[in-house]
Amino acid sequence: MSGGICGTALVRAANAMLTALGGNNVSLLLPAAAMASDAAGQLGLVDPGVREVMITPVVAGNLPTGNLGPRRRIEFTLPASAIEVQLPTLGMGSAEDLFNAALGLIYDGIG
Repeated sequence: MSGGICGTALVRAANAMLTALGGNNVSLLLPAAAMASDAAGQLGLVDPGVREVMITPVVAGNLPTGNLGPRRRIEFTLPASAIEVQLPTLGMGSAEDLFNAALGLIYDGIG
C-alpha cells in the first residue's frame, strides 16, 4: 500500500468540487464535418451546420467590467477530465485543438 494519493480519486474530488460550486454546463459549437455530396455541397453552397458538445460540470464566475468594455464578462472553470472524454469522439488530439476549432459557446441558453 502506498502513501500517495490516487490520481482517479483526485479527478473525482475535483469534479465533485466543481459540481458543488456551481455544476453548470456549457456547450461548445464546432463546425460539422459532413458535407452534401451533390454539386451544391461541393461548391460550398450548403451550410454544413454546427455540432454542439456539452461540457459539465462547469463553474461560471462574473468578472468586473469597465465603463468602456463589454457589458458582461464571464470566466469558466472546466475540468480537464470532461475535456479529455470528448477528444477521441471528436477526432482531436488536445484541448487546445478543441478550443481553437470552437465557433462559439452557449451558456445559460445564450450564445
